[in-house]
Amino acid sequence: MKYSRLIAGTMTWGSWGKQYKKADMMCLMHHCLENNITTFDHADIYGGYTTEAEFGNAFTESGINRETIQLISKCGIQYMSDNRQNSVKHYDYSKDYIIWSAETSLKHLKTDYLDLFLLHRPSPLMQPDDISEAITILKQQGKIKNFGVSNFTPSQVELISNAVDISVNQIEFSLTQHSAIHNGSLDQMLLKQIIPMAWSPLGSVFREDNEQTRRIHKQLGALTDVYNATEDQLLLAWILKHPAKIHPVIGTTNKKRITDAKKAENIELKLEDWFKILVATQGHKVP
Repeated sequence: MKYSRLIAGTMTWGSWGKQYKKADMMCLMHHCLENNITTFDHADIYGGYTTEAEFGNAFTESGINRETIQLISKCGIQYMSDNRQNSVKHYDYSKDYIIWSAETSLKHLKTDYLDLFLLHRPSPLMQPDDISEAITILKQQGKIKNFGVSNFTPSQVELISNAVDISVNQIEFSLTQHSAIHNGSLDQMLLKQIIPMAWSPLGSVFREDNEQTRRIHKQLGALTDVYNATEDQLLLAWILKHPAKIHPVIGTTNKKRITDAKKAENIELKLEDWFKILVATQGHKVP
């Protein structure tokens, strides 16, 4: 497996969240590794283009062997921040920008290569050949090992994959946002052996109080004793059971929650229990 089954999302490690100092980041990196979470998910825009550099500074002093971890980054979103002179949020997938963005992430992360480089969100102005040329150059130079996309629909994956191989599609996927089951995204990834990664894997279950989340809590509560598991572990186990072998990207920085999340890999939901959880979120039986 190229990536750990659970992936550590770094979006809230910096100024967009916990505002961790160097020592805090090093401690969290080591805690992830102690739980066999070896893949770290970044994007250039996190922290307004600051979190990658903060992570990189911590990594260089962490004593962690680069070959024991996997680093992911994403490019393409031109965000309005103090660090970019943009007048509007937009996407840039020109050949020169993709190459420059990858090289900038390498410099910030203090590494010679990225294990995975993603286009962060689709743009209506994407030119597949430009993207292909940029990725080919980056691979030939050893600056990236694998290429993928994020938040792309099946038709957008087809558009780009006709020009360059796609190995990963990172999408929003959870019990409360499971449209990928029905819109062909996971079917396509399973068919083409594209690795699915899921951001926000707990969805809105703990963020919102409504009729749907109350149904979900009731159903999960009925299963916690059966599986000797917490509700969030069951939510991850529900994702992990899918045959496409989804890799959840967990965004928590809480060490106990990271340790608990890892235990979800050992939970094998029974077939009918998986569907009971699905029915709870849908509010009706399957067709």
